[in-house]
Parts: sequence; structure tokens; C-alpha cells
Amino acid sequence: MKKPLAALSLDLDNKWSYVKTHGDTGWEDYPSYLDILIPQVLDFCGRLDLKMTFFVVGQDAALDKNRRALAEITRNGHDVGNHSHRHEPWLHLFPREKIREEILLAEKAIQEATGRRPAGFRGPGFSWSEDLILVLKELDYNYDASTLPTWIGPLGRLYYFWKSDLTPDEKRDRKKLFGGFREALLPVKPYSWALPGGGRLLEIPVTTMPFFKVPIHFSYLLYMARFSDALMLDYLGTAANLCRWTRTGLSFLLHPLDFLSAEEVPGLAFFPGMDIIKEKKQRALSRVMEILSKKFQLVPMDVYAESLMVKKGRSRVRSLRAKGA
Repeated sequence: MKKPLAALSLDLDNKWSYVKTHGDTGWEDYPSYLDILIPQVLDFCGRLDLKMTFFVVGQDAALDKNRRALAEITRNGHDVGNHSHRHEPWLHLFPREKIREEILLAEKAIQEATGRRPAGFRGPGFSWSEDLILVLKELDYNYDASTLPTWIGPLGRLYYFWKSDLTPDEKRDRKKLFGGFREALLPVKPYSWALPGGGRLLEIPVTTMPFFKVPIHFSYLLYMARFSDALMLDYLGTAANLCRWTRTGLSFLLHPLDFLSAEEVPGLAFFPGMDIIKEKKQRALSRVMEILSKKFQLVPMDVYAESLMVKKGRSRVRSLRAKGA
């Protein structure tokens, strides 16, 4: 029996973007770990014969110091996506013209750095809005991948605020970081937004466990592994089986700190999982990829999106205004 496709992606958030979102100083100098991270990820993918989509932040692509590392992504056969220009998780608060500017600035820088125009978009901090979807369609993007259909987003936000020194104004800007309880009403399966005027745009959610809508991306699994590797693997196996049984397309997400150690990125100790030694992270990630590869054919987001677009006549459709954005 042919294995179903599953999408593999990495949000290429840089050190400065984590510091900025956390409300700390020093991000204005754009400190970077891309020269350390990207070779590690490419080596990992090469050893496991994997291809993925790197969602690149435009500001990073615009800086000369990052371009050599970013060029290696496409040179090694991987895909690139647009992750906004300034990586501001309050993107959903922006008016349409500012959203357009964010996307176009990032698109131009990413194409110049990697030689490839991104065909898909993911909002920073899973932020999205009706205006974002409309702008993506106008700019001829193939898909959006910004939604995270889970009910625990607000709990993650509370933890983030607890670990930060954000001002009231900064907390207000970040009030929808990781989404709200309403996100749990969104579908887990890929679907198409029905746009005013009859158009459609493909939405590829970051997959959560069918029925239960709890996260399954690797950062979440890694947190579970702190307590028990067996628990993490059983949890992942249950999620993968539910996706197969319910014919839920899998979009599996990685983050930079899934690969890096606390010694390599000083100043990010506030991030969950940074107390886990690098060797444990690598073993866990290799095991996760092994399990997923047995059940799915892992491909980049562009390949996955193209396969869904071929089937668009049978895909689910959701009104854009259903969120009430």
C-alpha cells in the first residue's frame, strides 16, 4: 500500500526574533545563529534523505551575513517559504497594506538570497487574519500554513508571559500569540478558504492530534521527552495512527531550537526545552523521523501543496469569514 504524503517544515526563526518576541533588548542588532543552525539541519536531512520547507524571515535574508547560509538551503534541494519580513506575531493586527508590505519585502529578500520565490506563507506565532488570506491570494501564493488548530495556545501564551518581563503594552500586542481557544474550532485537515468573489486559497494547518487537537510538532514532543521517551513515542504513534485512520494529512513542524544547545544560543534559556542536552534532542528527533517515515512519505510543503491542489475539487471548503476576523 502506497504511503500517504506528509509535509515537513522548519520555521527558521532566528535568535533576534525570539529575543524580540520575548520583549528583551539587543534584538535590534539582529544576532544570528543561522551559520551554525543551517549546516546542522542540512546534515541531519542528508543523513536521513529528507527534504523539507524552510520558512525564512525576510529580515534575515536581507542581511549579507546570512545569505551564504540561506543559499545552501536551495542548493541542497530544499524548499523555501515566506515567514514575514519582521517576524512580528501580532501580524493579525496589521491593516491590509502593511501585511502586503511584509510579504513583498520578505519575498524579494528570500528570492535574492536563495534564488527561489516562496510559494507558501506561515505567519509568525501562527498569526493570521482575513486580510492576510486575501493578500496572499492577490499575490498568487499557492497556500497559507499559519493555523494551529488547538485549544492549548492560550496556556502556552500564559507560560510565555510568566517567563518574560513584558510591559502591559507589549503583552497587549502579543495577546493572540499562539492563537486563542477559537483556533480549536478550525479543521485539522487541509482545506480551502472560500474567498469573496469566488476564489479559493489552500490552507495547510500545522497538524494537531485528530479529535483531541493537542499539538504534535517536535518542540512539544521534546518537552514530553523530558519526562519519558516512551511516553513521547507512544503519544506520537497514537497521533500518527489517528492521522492515517482519519485520512488527515500530516504537516509536521520543526523549530531551530529543536537542534541547538543552550551553549550555542546563550540568552535563550527561557525557551522550553533548552535545558535538554543536544545529544538527547538528536536521538529523539531521529527516532521521530524514523516513526513518521514508516507511516508517511515525507516531502516539502510545496510538493504536499501541489498534491492537494490536484485534488482541490474534493477538498473541504471553509468560509473565510467563519473566524469573524
